[in-house]
Amino acid sequence: MRPEPRPADDAAAIALANEAVSDVPALYSRLLQGVSALCGPDTRLVGITTGGAWLAERLHADLKMPGEPGVLSSALHRDDFAQRGLSAREPTRLAFDVNGADIIVIDDVLHTGRTIRAVVNELFDFGRPADVKLAVLIARNGRQLPIQADFAAAQVQLPASQSVALRRDDAGRLSVVIEARR
Repeated sequence: MRPEPRPADDAAAIALANEAVSDVPALYSRLLQGVSALCGPDTRLVGITTGGAWLAERLHADLKMPGEPGVLSSALHRDDFAQRGLSAREPTRLAFDVNGADIIVIDDVLHTGRTIRAVVNELFDFGRPADVKLAVLIARNGRQLPIQADFAAAQVQLPASQSVALRRDDAGRLSVVIEARR
């Protein structure tokens, strides 16, 4: 992985990242192809609240999968629980038996790896899957844990001062924003 951009390179890194994520329909199409290639006959999709859940819902419909996609919340297993507390986001919802299941976890942005660690812990609270893969819309630099996606539609390098997020408007249209970290 490339080193963090230097301050002099920040504007160029942000411009390159914006270019890489500006065409959200093309990103989604790549994600759809990648997830399709990872799927087996009995694969279940599980999206991470919120952006991953939006993507899992669309992927599930576009891949014409039976049942409903699951939703995983990281709230109870976060390592920063003391600072963040419980969020008002959607709770975990899994309408299938996790034991022995082949699962693809879907997320919008893979950054530090801490959310993925938390949701894998949450997933194992419900049983022991046979296989867990990770597919993300965007993987960015800044990993703090040894976690990598099995598929990423885009990879971007951003300064630590920037964040990247998936947004959904009232009509269900998705967009990606890169902005200064709050």
